[in-house]
Amino acid sequence: MTESLRPSGAYESSPQQVNPEWPPPPPYTPATAQPSQPVEPSHPARPPQPSQPPLPRRKRARGPGALLAAVAIVAAAVGGGTAYGVQELTGNDTVASAGSTGTTVVPSSQKGTVSGVAEAVTPSIVEINATSNAGSSTGSGVIITDDGEIITNNHVVAGASSIKVRTSDGKTYTARVVGTDSKKDLALIELEDASGLQAATLGDSDGVRVGDQVVAIGSPEGLTGTVTSGIVSALDRDVTVSTDESQGQQQRQQGGGWPFEYGGQEFNGDTGSSTTTYQAIQTDASLNPGNSGGALIDMNGTIIGINSAMYSASGSGSGSGSSSSEAGSVGLGFAIPVNTVKADLETLRSGSTT
Repeated sequence: MTESLRPSGAYESSPQQVNPEWPPPPPYTPATAQPSQPVEPSHPARPPQPSQPPLPRRKRARGPGALLAAVAIVAAAVGGGTAYGVQELTGNDTVASAGSTGTTVVPSSQKGTVSGVAEAVTPSIVEINATSNAGSSTGSGVIITDDGEIITNNHVVAGASSIKVRTSDGKTYTARVVGTDSKKDLALIELEDASGLQAATLGDSDGVRVGDQVVAIGSPEGLTGTVTSGIVSALDRDVTVSTDESQGQQQRQQGGGWPFEYGGQEFNGDTGSSTTTYQAIQTDASLNPGNSGGALIDMNGTIIGINSAMYSASGSGSGSGSSSSEAGSVGLGFAIPVNTVKADLETLRSGSTT
């Protein structure tokens, strides 16, 4: 049975293997010489292997498709090997880490550095100047689409009759309010005739832990693109802010701060009669008037919160009348979790103005 599987030319020659039209080999030809005979292209000659049985025919039929399927099955069994297997078979040099839990915006050479986060995310942060009959104020915002959708705080644009936005490259745009949610202190505005902007990457605030390093970027007191850093000090802090449109106008008269209430006390001015409470991320990254609506960022460069309030002892007290411009950061800042923003985004885009 095994002889029928031998390819031509694999073993010693025999008279039957010689083309009858050719003369027989001379008698002095060594026994090891092979006849000059065409070899079938599909059966290349191989050296004798008398001690090994021939491979089963079913194994010869395996092609690249079968190999890829086998790699995928093995990778699924061991876990974490799928990306590597596909890389090797396809020749793709860029493969996401199989254990990655989030997107990394910061280049690998600068990962984990404040400067790397600042360089990667600053182009996605804008300065907002809102004007009303009561005056004007400065806040911040985060670009979320390349054609100019921007998330900010409701109290930054509440009651505004005109909104101007300046991007990190110095360009100025006119913006309109698309939707607001005073209960969450969020607003969506849109730039006119904008394109090619760098949108920020929204992260996952549910994965944030106390002690995580964070970076804040905004325009405190009109100082565009100011970068500060710190850690996440606490989670799920109940922060109460004003929902009154008139309160937003009052903030402009007082220099652009944002009043809020915590633990039964009011800070940075009177919150007014109409308020809302949300659970915030607490950070010791320095926040000042003008940071409102800006970004709180993790060390991968993804947005984890929208900065919204700060504690200031000099501006504390209900109806104190202290100007918020006199208040400075003491390392107690608060940000709306980005998952709250993502959950509210479609409502804001629909034009809701609650």
